Amino acid sequence: MSSIVLTAEQEAEAQRLAARVMTRTHEEVLQIARLLVSKPDHQLLGQTEFEIRDRVHQIGAHAIETALQERKKGGTKGQA
Repeated sequence: MSSIVLTAEQEAEAQRLAARVMTRTHEEVLQIARLLVSKPDHQLLGQTEFEIRDRVHQIGAHAIETALQERKKGGTKGQA
């Protein structure tokens, strides 16, 4: 992915959003790590891979939801 150039204000907002998302998704990432270490090498792909993808999609969905909530509260001054 290419680097995204932001204004100083946008970067500060991105940092705030990332902190909120990371706080609420820490448990999900921990569950991914637990799943990975619980499986032997020959079970890392296949079903385990799909379970991890589902959890990663949940993290992405949470990030979008959080960004939308912040914008509704007036946390974003830029274009919606």
